[in-house]
Amino acid sequence: MHVLKQRILTMLFLTLGLQAFAQQEPSKAKYIDPANMDFTIKPGDDFENYAGGIWIKNNPVPAKETRWGSFTILRDFNVKAVREILMESAADKSAASGSVKRRVGDFYTAAMDSLTIEKAGFTPVLPDYQRAGGVQNAAQVIDEVVYERTNGVANPLFGFFVGQDRKQPTVMVAQFSQGGTSMPDRDYYLKADARTKKIQAAHNAYITTLFALAGETEDAAKKKAEIIFALEKKLAAAQMSRVEMRDPYKTYNKFSVGDFTKRSPSFDWATTLTKLKATGQDSILVNSPKFFSVADSLLKAVPITEWQAYLQWNVLRSAAPYLSKPFVDANFAYNQALSGQKIQTPRWQRMSSLTDGTIGELLGQIYVEKHFKPEAKKRMDELIKNLVKAYEIRIKKLEWMSDVTKQKALDKLKAFTPKIGYPEKWRTYDGLEISSQTFYQNLRNAGRWSYEDMVSQLGKPVDKKRFGMTPPTVNAYYNPVNNEIVFPAGILQFPFFHMDADDAFNYGGIGAVIGHEISHGFDDSGSQYDKDGTLRNWWTPEDLTKFKARAKLLQEQYDAYTVLDSVHVNGKLTLGENIGDLGGLNAAYEAFKMTKQGQSNKMIDGFTPDQRFFLAWAQVWRSNTLADTKAQLIVTDSHSPSEFRTIGAPVNMDAWYEAFGVKPGNKLYKKPEERIRIW
Repeated sequence: MHVLKQRILTMLFLTLGLQAFAQQEPSKAKYIDPANMDFTIKPGDDFENYAGGIWIKNNPVPAKETRWGSFTILRDFNVKAVREILMESAADKSAASGSVKRRVGDFYTAAMDSLTIEKAGFTPVLPDYQRAGGVQNAAQVIDEVVYERTNGVANPLFGFFVGQDRKQPTVMVAQFSQGGTSMPDRDYYLKADARTKKIQAAHNAYITTLFALAGETEDAAKKKAEIIFALEKKLAAAQMSRVEMRDPYKTYNKFSVGDFTKRSPSFDWATTLTKLKATGQDSILVNSPKFFSVADSLLKAVPITEWQAYLQWNVLRSAAPYLSKPFVDANFAYNQALSGQKIQTPRWQRMSSLTDGTIGELLGQIYVEKHFKPEAKKRMDELIKNLVKAYEIRIKKLEWMSDVTKQKALDKLKAFTPKIGYPEKWRTYDGLEISSQTFYQNLRNAGRWSYEDMVSQLGKPVDKKRFGMTPPTVNAYYNPVNNEIVFPAGILQFPFFHMDADDAFNYGGIGAVIGHEISHGFDDSGSQYDKDGTLRNWWTPEDLTKFKARAKLLQEQYDAYTVLDSVHVNGKLTLGENIGDLGGLNAAYEAFKMTKQGQSNKMIDGFTPDQRFFLAWAQVWRSNTLADTKAQLIVTDSHSPSEFRTIGAPVNMDAWYEAFGVKPGNKLYKKPEERIRIW
C-alpha cells in the first residue's frame, strides 16, 4: 500500500526505477572521460560502445539492482543525501513537535523500526482483510472499493482521480479510468508465450503465499489465486492497450453522471461519487467507457465469494511491502520474477524513497536547503531561454510546415511555463498525523490525507504552482494541460549538468533534457494541445498529414531495433519519447552552436566541441539492464531502451556524421535523404 497520489498528466523524460551507485564527481578536465570509451570501435558502427564501452564492461548490474546506468551516479547522491537528512532528523530529539524536521524524522523512524513491524506481523491489516471478506452483494462490493480508496488502503477495480479537464483546463473534474488488475500490463493476462507464462506462475504463487500468510489453508489460498487471475483476466481483456491510451481524444469521454449510470447501472454513479467525496459533479470524464460496461456486467455475474477474494487480495498486495518480513519477501520474490533482480534493495534505501514519495514536500524543504544551489537555478533559467530561442529558430526554418501552423507553434512555444527546482509554495500536510511508533498507520494516514487533498481541488481554481514530482527526483516532465516544463532540483547536477563544465557538456546533457521536454509539447500527443493547454487542433490538415508521415518514419526506425531474441522496441508506444529525444537533441545542438565554444574548434581531452556534445548525450544513456527487466519494460515503458536512445536521435543529425566522420559502409549510416527531420 503506497500512498494514494494522483499525479497530473505528465510525459516523463527518464525511465523510472534506476537505483544509484557511488562515484566521485569528475575532475574539471574529465566531464567526458576517455578512459570510459572503447576506441577499438568506430563511432559510426556502434556509438554506444565507442562512447562508453569500457564503462559498460566494467559496470555490470549489481545484485540489488535491475539496471545500472551512468546517471545513477546522481540517483546515488540523492538517495544518500535523503538518508542523511532522515537520519539526522530522526536523531534530533530537540526538534519541535509538528516541525518539518520532527515529522520527517518520525516517519523514517517508524519505517526503520523493524522490531515493531515484525512483532505486529499481519495485525495492522487484519481489520481491512476481514471487512473486505465480509461483503455480501454488489452494492457492498462498490462500498468496499470506495472505502479502500478513500482510506488509503488500496485502489481496486478502477482508477479515480481529480484533474484538469483537457478541453477546459481551468476546471478540475472527477475522472475515472480503467484498472482492476495487479500485473504490470494487460498483456501478461492475454498472452501465452513462455516468458509470460513464467510471470503468470510467479503471480499465482504470490497470491497463494499472501493468502497463506493471512491464515488461509493451502487449498483455499490456491483456489483464491485461481479466482483472482480469472477475474483480473476478464478486466484486462476489457482494457485498452497502452498504445491506445496515448491518444488524448480516444481517452476523452465526457458523460453526465446520469448518462454514465445508464451505461453501468450497478455503480449508481451519483451515490458513488458522493461516497468518493466528489460532490457537486454533474459531469465526469472517463478514459475507457467499455471497461466500465464490462465491470458492470462482472458485478452482476461474478459470485460474491469471488469478489470477496478479489477485494481481500487488493488489501494484501497493497500492504505486503510494508508488513513483516514474510510479506516483504513474498513481494520481492514476485518482483524478482518480473525483473530478474538478485537481492532485495536495502531497507534504508526503500524507506528513504518511500519517505520522499509520501511526504516529499516536507523532506524536500530540507533537501533544497542543503543541496540546491541558487546559481544552478540561475544557470537553468539561461539554458531554458537559449533552448526556447533555438526552438523558435528551428520552427521558423521548417520547410515542411506552412506559415499559418508555424505561427501557432511559435505561440505555443512562447506560452511555455518553466518551473525549476521546487514549488514556490510548499504543501504543509496539515492534518496528517505521523507517529514514530506506527509505520503502517502512518501510511494509512498519509493515503487518506492525500486522497482528501486531491478531492479538495474540485470546485477550486487550478493550482498551477504545484509540482508533480518531489525536489530530490532525478527526472523532468512536460504537462500539456498547463503547457509547462518542470525540472526538479534532483536532476540539476552531474552527469546532466555541472556549473564548471564546458558548454558542450551541459548542452549535450541538461540542454537536451530541456529540449526533450519542450519537444513533448510538439510530439504526437502533446501537439494536440494548444498554447493554453486545451485539447484542440491548431494544425492545418496538410501540415498535420506531413507531421504524421514524419512521425511514422521515426516509429518504423525504432520498430526495427531488436531488444531481446525476436522482441523489438514498440515504436508506437515510444513515439512521443522518441520525438522528444530527436527534437530535444536537435534544439540543444542549435543552442550550443550559439555559444562561444560551439563556434570554435578548440579541443578538450582530444575531442572537438561537437564531439563532446554528442558524447555527453551518450554518457547520460550508457547502462546495463537485466534481460527480464528489458522484457518487462518493452511491454510497460513508453521510453525506448537506453542503448537506442543513445543512437536513435544522432543518426538523424548531419552534425553527428560530421563530428565523427561517419561514412557510407558504417553500420549506423543513414543516407542524408533518409535522415528523419521533424522539429
